[in-house]
Amino acid sequence: MTAPNAEGFPPVLTTAMAAELLQVHIEYLRRMVRDGRIPCHRFPGGREMRFLRDELLVWLQSQPGRDRSPSLRRDGSHPAEA
Repeated sequence: MTAPNAEGFPPVLTTAMAAELLQVHIEYLRRMVRDGRIPCHRFPGGREMRFLRDELLVWLQSQPGRDRSPSLRRDGSHPAEA
């Protein structure tokens, strides 16, 4: 399962691209990196951060939460799953 339009992103992302993929503000993404809450890779001795697209998508899917979309049925299933 991939996020919408994830195919349009290259396998290795800059901080700005990762924030766009996750649809979060870039400073929020940086804070999550500082807190060690999200996978990130740094170049040796440098401040530059890179993110692996597929790693971020797996991380996102592992986050707790429930779907609150209007198409969700009371039993938690989507109409398309019937």
